[in-house]
Amino acid sequence: MSDTKILVVDDEPDILEILTYNLKREGYTVLTARNGKEGLELAAKELPQLIILDIMMPEMDGVELCRILRSEKRFDGSVIAFLTARDEDYSQIAALDVGGDDYITKPIKPRVLLSRVKALLRRAGKSVEEREVVLSAGDITVNKERVQVFRNGEEVVLPKKEFELLCLLLEKPGKVFTREEIFNKVWGADVIVGTRTIDVHIRKLREKLGDNYIKTIKGIGYRFEF
Repeated sequence: MSDTKILVVDDEPDILEILTYNLKREGYTVLTARNGKEGLELAAKELPQLIILDIMMPEMDGVELCRILRSEKRFDGSVIAFLTARDEDYSQIAALDVGGDDYITKPIKPRVLLSRVKALLRRAGKSVEEREVVLSAGDITVNKERVQVFRNGEEVVLPKKEFELLCLLLEKPGKVFTREEIFNKVWGADVIVGTRTIDVHIRKLREKLGDNYIKTIKGIGYRFEF
């Protein structure tokens, strides 16, 4: 099963069945909900990369659900597409006005659906990259594009590998990165470096940023906390 999660929210069992069948055949993990309220709960729990919404639904319609999702930062990386009838111009405009990224017209044609889904997921990947150009936690801010680090608004100059190591830890504050992960992502699996290399770079980062940010997890690796 793919790591890519797609949430489909529609009150029509036939539509859910068609979408689920075709998406699962392509290897996607498919989650389903029958109304906007259920969809919101499932989205909050699973954080899917793609959310496909019907517009007219009980409990909470698709437009309102989209408005709520777009108001919460944790869904910035999720792409939202609406299911609309071919002649529903008003619905399509309303869907895009509240933050929808695209719409898929009914009746659903499997080949068109899968082509559109692949395009939307590529967009999802790009939106995550764009969102992560600036990373921040506590009083540390990193601009990956400009290769700049600030602490309490003051710039801290870091060499290339220290900068890459800090970016890696900051991408997921609280996550423990193993030494092997750090080696592979910062130096590359094919590069041979001494066993103390990571420790030296961590020590230098602590000297420049303070001792409170990077925590050593004995025998495993490091994590960024604030």
